[in-house]
Amino acid sequence: MFEMLEEAVLDFFASSGFAQFFVGDNYKFLIMIVVALFFMYLAIVKKFEPLLLLPISFGMLLANLPNSGLMSEPVKELINVIGVDTSSGMPYLAQVPGETTTVGGMLWYIYQGDVLGIFPPLIFMGVGALTDFGPLIANPKSILLGAAAQFGIFAAFLGALALGFTPQEAASIGIIGGADGPTAIFTTTNLAPHLLSRITVAAYSYMALIPIIQPPIMKLLTTKKERMVKMEQLRTVSQKEKILFPIITAMLVILILPDTASLIGMLMLGNLFRESGVTQKLATHASEALMYIVSIFIGISVGATTRADQFLEFETIEILILGLAAFAFSTAGGVLLGKVMCKLSGGKVNPLIGAAGVSAVPMAARVAQKVGQEENPNNYLLMHAMGPNVAGVIGSAIASGIFLSLYR
Repeated sequence: MFEMLEEAVLDFFASSGFAQFFVGDNYKFLIMIVVALFFMYLAIVKKFEPLLLLPISFGMLLANLPNSGLMSEPVKELINVIGVDTSSGMPYLAQVPGETTTVGGMLWYIYQGDVLGIFPPLIFMGVGALTDFGPLIANPKSILLGAAAQFGIFAAFLGALALGFTPQEAASIGIIGGADGPTAIFTTTNLAPHLLSRITVAAYSYMALIPIIQPPIMKLLTTKKERMVKMEQLRTVSQKEKILFPIITAMLVILILPDTASLIGMLMLGNLFRESGVTQKLATHASEALMYIVSIFIGISVGATTRADQFLEFETIEILILGLAAFAFSTAGGVLLGKVMCKLSGGKVNPLIGAAGVSAVPMAARVAQKVGQEENPNNYLLMHAMGPNVAGVIGSAIASGIFLSLYR
């Protein structure tokens, strides 16, 4: 009796997830669990982008608990079929997939929203409904700063090619420099889906660390005098201009780069909800309930792709380094063009707003405001920085469209 009880206990332990940690190199799952807990610490204690980092880190935790099966694909039974060779008339036996015999894991089904390119455009619609394009319309030159801040995308693309990545992989890595998680997901699922977990973790991690990464670069490339520059108040933008902007922008960008239709189309639709004056409820739901729900689905499903057996490779380190370089170059590109514009304008443009050209809305603009006020407490750069910030969102989507048109 005791032997049977002992055997039952041993069998139970052997079938549990605990036992799997001691099989082969499954200790790597423990490493990923520690990484997941560290990201949770950053989200909860340090408050680094908690709305994104917390679901990503929890998805990472769930995926690395052995035997959870949350990311298991549904399995289809093979059926034997007898056919006839049309050339010889001889019968042959073939196997074709039949009906699904096992159901996939819950997170695998949610993850299909990423794979099919559904979730990222929905996030863009929420961003559009949240964002005031007024500062960009009031100061069209901000578009140049947003464009300059995409320099890191193409620098990292060339660096990845030099390291031996394929053009599709290099494009997906480079897009990290845009500091736009949904764009990174959209581009990678179309060009290099096998790199999705690494690229997404890098993109969202660096987005969360913007307050740490950007200020040293901004201070290194500017003088105290430049950081103290006070900018004139922006002109008032009419509602008519705000309504026409998303319509005209959607038409122009999509006609030039049809591959941007999903991202730019949803971004401008969300903004039109906001500015039209007749769809306030749609704007509210797109920017609040829908956006939060989709953020949960994106975060937990992308986090669940970071299984130790796929994530802990040297290639991941290369991608993280290239992603950081892309982010740094994008920040530097925006600041350096800001310095040029400061010089040409006779000191009327604060170069710090160029760093907001990365498309992390509105965090990058807030960082520009904070660094500026450290030098001059009466300096209010937030609205000026929102122009390049919004331009950066459009710019990263355009960069994605270029890569998709070239390599898809």
